[in-house]
Amino acid sequence: MATKKSDLNSMTDEQLLDMRICDLKLSIRETPLTDRIQQLNEELAHRGLKFSPHCWLSDEWFSPDGIPGIAIPFYLAHPRLIRLERRQLLEVEGGTKAWCMKILRHEAGHAIDTAFRLRRRVRYRRMFGKPSQPYPEYYRPKPSSRDFVQHLEMWYAQAHPLEDFAETFAVWLRPGSRWRTRYRTWPAVHKLNIVDDFMKSIDGKRAHVKSRAKAEPISKIRKTLRAHYQRKRERYGLDFPSIYDDDLRKLFSSDAAHCRNPTAAAFLIRVRGELRRAVARWTGEYTYTIDQVVQEMIQRCRELKLRLGASPEDAKRDAMILVAVRTTNFIHEGRHRFAI
Repeated sequence: MATKKSDLNSMTDEQLLDMRICDLKLSIRETPLTDRIQQLNEELAHRGLKFSPHCWLSDEWFSPDGIPGIAIPFYLAHPRLIRLERRQLLEVEGGTKAWCMKILRHEAGHAIDTAFRLRRRVRYRRMFGKPSQPYPEYYRPKPSSRDFVQHLEMWYAQAHPLEDFAETFAVWLRPGSRWRTRYRTWPAVHKLNIVDDFMKSIDGKRAHVKSRAKAEPISKIRKTLRAHYQRKRERYGLDFPSIYDDDLRKLFSSDAAHCRNPTAAAFLIRVRGELRRAVARWTGEYTYTIDQVVQEMIQRCRELKLRLGASPEDAKRDAMILVAVRTTNFIHEGRHRFAI
């Protein structure tokens, strides 16, 4: 049964989960997304690009082949659905302004690639790879590689040639990124220079592909929120035990006697900087890599509802050891692979 946007606040999670996505009656208008899309358009215009991707709500982030636009997940159009997303998946992809802008810049890279048919260029294929290469179900990144920029988490530029281009474009586009300085010693700087050349070649020009179609808009998605989240949890393995569980339960506590202690997640967030720096000194790994490990631990601590059981100093010492061990496994044993 359809419901008004304002009615969502009065519904329980169970009631929401039984709703079909097409019945949510959501719109981008009068949400924070309006200002964020406007900011993206201003960034593109500031770079001399006569192109503004059209945006619509769907069930996830994507920019479809043949359509120079951006699909934005429905939950970002309502604070009640943001809360449901966090409970169901432990995080909200694009839930903060900074994170949302990072994804918008990435998807704008796909959209501008489509709009100006950039992937047909020989230099594109030579530098980024064959766009026709099949997408893998999973990818195993090399965190130490400097052949790719770092924009979205999990080294997403390494997932596929099209993602490599979109990530490189996003780094190029971001105001104040200083990419020439940051990447000057990385092989990835050659990709940034090519993107810079491509953008100069289309400066002030109108797009070749002008379709305003909307792929999989929420008005056409008839599955329930329950089915949507069940599928996403299966895809990302959220219903399976984490590799961290045993170690985290030894490090922190789920005992009722510690129910008034700080949460393990809050503790890890507080000492996150110290963990990164200490483990980087011990292992010689990049702090970016270490931070991915810490972030996974924080998310799992939230799900397990763990709290500080030992003294903060003891917990910090043991956490540093655990992060160092997990970082080493992360890099050298190839246990991590990420869903596309």
